[in-house]
Amino acid sequence: MYRFLLSRQWVLLTLLAVALVPTMIELGFWQLHRHERRVELNTVIADSLAAEPVAAESLTSPGAEVDKEYLYRRVTATGRFDAEDEVVVRRRTNQDEKVGFHVLTPFVLRDGKVLLVNRGWIPADGPSQTEFPKVPAPPAGEITVTGRLMPDQTTAESGIKNVAGLPDRQIMLISSEQEAERLGRPVLGGYIEMTAPESGGDLPEAIPAPDHDGIGNHMAYAVQWWLFTAAVPVGWVILVRREARDRAEASGSESDSGAESGAGAESESGSESGSESESGGTREQDQAPAAVRAAP
Repeated sequence: MYRFLLSRQWVLLTLLAVALVPTMIELGFWQLHRHERRVELNTVIADSLAAEPVAAESLTSPGAEVDKEYLYRRVTATGRFDAEDEVVVRRRTNQDEKVGFHVLTPFVLRDGKVLLVNRGWIPADGPSQTEFPKVPAPPAGEITVTGRLMPDQTTAESGIKNVAGLPDRQIMLISSEQEAERLGRPVLGGYIEMTAPESGGDLPEAIPAPDHDGIGNHMAYAVQWWLFTAAVPVGWVILVRREARDRAEASGSESDSGAESGAGAESESGSESGSESESGGTREQDQAPAAVRAAP
């Protein structure tokens, strides 16, 4: 009854179902892990933003990587901006999804070390992408800045390629190591998104605080993948039973057609025999009067 399962079509369909089940289970756990990471990140961000600011040098140092535990932690530093060595980070968007630049300005501390400060977003309103944009000057003299501590940007985390051969004083990713080579000074690992002092004008636009309330749809996607996983074997069984039923009905129809054909043949044969008997009787009746007429 189920010999059709050995056909090439059903073997391929069964193998596909077998392959889909573990794949979709894994995709479900992938989304679950993304959900867990998002919840964990939200907790880190909330704790960091609620904590009192600490000195930047207490959480990072030249050549160091910013620990994930200190992500978005508010830090302070005292020194002066070095506007002459300022660079812009290309292809960054503001809250209105407009493309422009982030302004990255070295902040020289009292001990000579440098803290990279992202002062905010400016529009790309220059005549071309190759020219250095018009950047508002930073505050002059010695000041104290406050900002959210961030790790160096990477292609893996941001999805942005670190393109070489860019115009002078333009970069794609913020890297404290590369900036240390360019400046020839010790640069603290990571950078900060400046929150204070606020810009004197509309530009640069301050980078908004990260969203730490939403958790996304990762859990819903995980449940969805697992429902798909359960649907595969159920669907396979339904298809198999339907195929077996259709084949049984087709076989029954063929048997009925054969029986009807046999009965029809027997009926025709009987009719022919009856006709021959009637014809013989008629001939005998016709011959009898002839014999009578022939008698003297």
